[in-house]
Amino acid sequence: MDEGVTAGRNGALLVVGDVVTDVVARHRGPLAGGTDTTAVIRTLPGGAGANVACWAAHAGCADVRLMGRVGADAAAWHERELVAAGVLPRLVVDPEAATGTVICLVDTGAAAERTFLTDSGAALRLCPADWSDALLDGVDRLHLSGYLLFAEPSRELAETALAAARARGVPVSLDPASAGFLAELGADRFLAFARQLDLLLPSRDEACLLTGLPDPADAAAELSRLVPMVVAKAGADGALVARSGAIRARVPALPVVPRDTTGAGDAFTGAFLAALVAGAAPEEAAERGCRAGAEAVERVGGRPPHPQSGGQVVSRQAS
Repeated sequence: MDEGVTAGRNGALLVVGDVVTDVVARHRGPLAGGTDTTAVIRTLPGGAGANVACWAAHAGCADVRLMGRVGADAAAWHERELVAAGVLPRLVVDPEAATGTVICLVDTGAAAERTFLTDSGAALRLCPADWSDALLDGVDRLHLSGYLLFAEPSRELAETALAAARARGVPVSLDPASAGFLAELGADRFLAFARQLDLLLPSRDEACLLTGLPDPADAAAELSRLVPMVVAKAGADGALVARSGAIRARVPALPVVPRDTTGAGDAFTGAFLAALVAGAAPEEAAERGCRAGAEAVERVGGRPPHPQSGGQVVSRQAS
């Protein structure tokens, strides 16, 4: 299936991925070892998968669904936040593990660089037993968070969901999500999974890590020999669209002054997928992704502002 020519049908986007609680600490300059560092600290909803779903809804996708796993400690709060963002949550409530938590240390200097401390908790305990092929009913595109590949149960779930989508002819995309975890998993293992995809959305660092090539354009082009379309996100340098071993488009970023780069890649992915669902060409979708990324870095946290809209919550207790 060629992701570059498959037209959107304005159906649903199903995202399968992580839902976590972000504790964002914004500080200036280096952390002071062994003593206090002044910071502004906020607790916010997050998770790469959940962020992508929320940005897709923010970008105009009318039917965005999210499958994830959370602990009972924060399930109701996450459901409310997702519904308010225009997303239909299909959450499994874990009876044993707490909701995943990420501490985001954000240096409020010019680059707004961030460092993550991650406790995945219930997020990566998704397993094949949580899946139902009925989740694909009415779905035009399936998007998988790369975090799913970093634990055995959720990796099996990702393989199950991918097989079900391919059986129905539903295009599947994936965002590698974390260069650090990707290095631990290994490029060969990741690429064995990726060759079944229609669309890969790595960051610049992830593309280079996966190929061993130092230049992001060369890396994106090389990956597009394996996956029909590769869209490499390059932050302030915009995005690269690659197909069939060549760069087809270079999309510039919008000039902004960043406050917090958390979730910028998720914003790009969500807006890009929403545009594809609506039938946009990949180059236009990448432009919309860059606009969403610019909006994201001007905000604190990984989510867009939400319209406080109503909606139905679908959740269930895991056995």
